[in-house]
Amino acid sequence: MRVLVVEDEQRLALAIKHGLEAEGFTVDTVHDGLSGLARATDHSYDVVILDIMLPGLNGYRVCARLRAAGSDAGILMLTAKDGEWDEAEALDTGADDYLSKPFSFVVLVARLKALARRIGSRAPRRAVLGDLVVDSAARTCSRAGRPIALTPREFAVLDHLARRAGEAVSKREILEQVWDAAADSDPNTVEVHISALRRKIDTPFGRSALQTVRGAGYRLEPDGG
Repeated sequence: MRVLVVEDEQRLALAIKHGLEAEGFTVDTVHDGLSGLARATDHSYDVVILDIMLPGLNGYRVCARLRAAGSDAGILMLTAKDGEWDEAEALDTGADDYLSKPFSFVVLVARLKALARRIGSRAPRRAVLGDLVVDSAARTCSRAGRPIALTPREFAVLDHLARRAGEAVSKREILEQVWDAAADSDPNTVEVHISALRRKIDTPFGRSALQTVRGAGYRLEPDGG
């Protein structure tokens, strides 16, 4: 899941980022409302964690503008405020959920996962590609009924390719969708993870589902290769 955190308390934003990345999420952070609106408009996110009290443009207005622009990302609002009027206003402007500070990180992760289930994914949560099964919700992968252990980043790369099964996906797109904006943008990083995936999902099974498309990137064949 790709998440944008819009939070002006930089230490809190960094803590959320590190915690969510440890859970396998891909996370970007910005620290003011205008930057949050621009980032969420220009990039595709599954969920936006949006503080209400932000400099430049408050969370209510960011949320309203995203919805007016047609964004279907899940929006979870954070605030130090507490009360039914704040919650009502957040939901009225288009937010999907609301969490008051201070909050438990375990609860935040649970809310994000529940939100992802409610809003649905842009692609089926469980991709069946021949005998290769990629389950986005459970974050599991198997081939021919055998579980395959993947690192969180390997799974994120495979999941993105599975959502675009049969299509050529460029290295740049994989970097943008799987790595956060501040990460190393060396395309060789993608090659390393593709090689690792081939060793796990193809080679032991005598398959070649994960293919290199010269000049275009990589393609995961729907029939399993």
